[in-house]
Amino acid sequence: MDLAAVLSFLLLAFWVTARFWANAAAGVRDNRSDQAQFEWMMAHGARVVTQFADPFRTDRMNVPDGVNLMANTSVLSISLPMTPVTVLLGPRWSFLAFLTLGMAATGVAWYFVLSRVLIGARGPAWLGAGFCAFAPAMVSHANAHPNIVSQFVVPLIVWRTLRLAVPGRWLRNGALLGLVIAWQAFLNLEILLMTAIGLAVVVAALAIGRPELRPAARPFCAGLAVAAAVAGVLLAYPLYVQFFGPGAYQGLSRLIRGYRTDLASFVAWSRESLAGDARGSVWLAKNATEENSFFGWPLVVLVGALVWWLRRNVVVLALAGLGLLFAVFSLGREIRYDGHDTGIPAPWAALEGLPILHSVVPTRWSLALTPIVGILLALGAEQVRQLARRHPAARPRLRFVTATVLTMALLPILPTPLPSVRLDPTPAFVSTGAFRPYVAGGHSIVTLPLPDTTYPDPLRWSAETRLDLPLARGYFLYPDTRPGHGRVALFTAPPRPTSTFFTTIRITGGVPPITPSDQVAAVDDLRYWRAGAVILDPGLRQADALRRGMTALTGIEPTYTGGVWLWDVRPLVD
Repeated sequence: MDLAAVLSFLLLAFWVTARFWANAAAGVRDNRSDQAQFEWMMAHGARVVTQFADPFRTDRMNVPDGVNLMANTSVLSISLPMTPVTVLLGPRWSFLAFLTLGMAATGVAWYFVLSRVLIGARGPAWLGAGFCAFAPAMVSHANAHPNIVSQFVVPLIVWRTLRLAVPGRWLRNGALLGLVIAWQAFLNLEILLMTAIGLAVVVAALAIGRPELRPAARPFCAGLAVAAAVAGVLLAYPLYVQFFGPGAYQGLSRLIRGYRTDLASFVAWSRESLAGDARGSVWLAKNATEENSFFGWPLVVLVGALVWWLRRNVVVLALAGLGLLFAVFSLGREIRYDGHDTGIPAPWAALEGLPILHSVVPTRWSLALTPIVGILLALGAEQVRQLARRHPAARPRLRFVTATVLTMALLPILPTPLPSVRLDPTPAFVSTGAFRPYVAGGHSIVTLPLPDTTYPDPLRWSAETRLDLPLARGYFLYPDTRPGHGRVALFTAPPRPTSTFFTTIRITGGVPPITPSDQVAAVDDLRYWRAGAVILDPGLRQADALRRGMTALTGIEPTYTGGVWLWDVRPLVD
């Protein structure tokens, strides 16, 4: 049964990502920007191992200021051990392995914790673990969020937290918990925060509702103190860099903090589920990667029935209350229903400005409902199994009813393969190393347009060179240092005159009037970026306008080489 469970999770993970494996040139259609960023992060991890680069900061993007990688999704707990894959096969394949194996490992980890620790039965554990790993929210985040779908450390944290209550082993158990907490911290801090809150609620409920467990409080608290000490030692400097180092920001922008769960989405179908499509979910989620709460009405009814049926179980009540709390948090500052703002304030409005919480995307609180529902499904299946054991005559009917109910609730939300798109090939100027003379002496490469969330391809190019291609600007979280903007996070560096100029061209398709002051500003910006060369992919839709704009700004005629238009700007910069 164990081997079958592991194989089933592997098959499901490869099913979801099948289109990416089938075509070496395919990428994530609905989230090309995050795929490029994670490929860059995988290359960074390899650079840390092979060249002893700083793991927490980098100067290979956003030259000259660099990027605070602890304040970004640097996934060091994955990128470092996957260095051999990145070096041998390239960052695209290590990203894809991370995405696929992360989903499978999440199912495997939940299966073993549920079957060995929480429930003790393999069938119910397989059901719950499968939901934890392949629920609609997880498949939605499989659109290039490998750090979110890779939740295999979460059940390990649950397991090691429960082991703290074992008398006489508080030092060992506390140290192990501290280690897995640190592991998760370098994978995704948002998931760690939700896990910590969830465990705090469940442990408190057990302490109140199960008096016989209270003698375990002493070893539990001692072990918890050890865990805090171990995790604190391992994370003290990285967290200092994250919150106080160069490039640290003060929460997310109000726009991103407005990403919230639509109340109608809880009973809707996700676009990548068997019963769903993009037309039915487009008004209920910000994008294809944030369908965190799409359970479908049959499953919502089933979960409600399970909670009522198992209401004498303290753990079930704690999970139900926790799920309700997370669901309410996910509504954001104002309740939204069926694509329309209701004007009704939600509790998150009073919390969103608090430290730490101001960096949470509200809708992701509903992502925490997935393991809660998975555990409830496993508990319900185990209760049915116990009933069948006590009443052998009713076993056929119980099995039939259970199979029917689960089919009605889960069949519509089974995952489908994620859509793919053909990625543009890396220009020969980059892939052959022809760029190297232009980055000698600390110079960077400026791409047109400059890289950001809407144009992430330069991050892929840089990743393929193992970050030997340093970029001006990029796609990352960075404080808005302009006066009056409160250092909230942007998705790139604050705008400069020249970056704004080329953004305007990309949006409008036309070249704005150029003044002498624009030309002076362009030279200043190129010097600021330490530019050695400016390159342009001629295949871009606005390539002609971008080429004319750059030539007019600098007075330098480009040359076509290695599949790009090239401006050698070293005479202007040096």
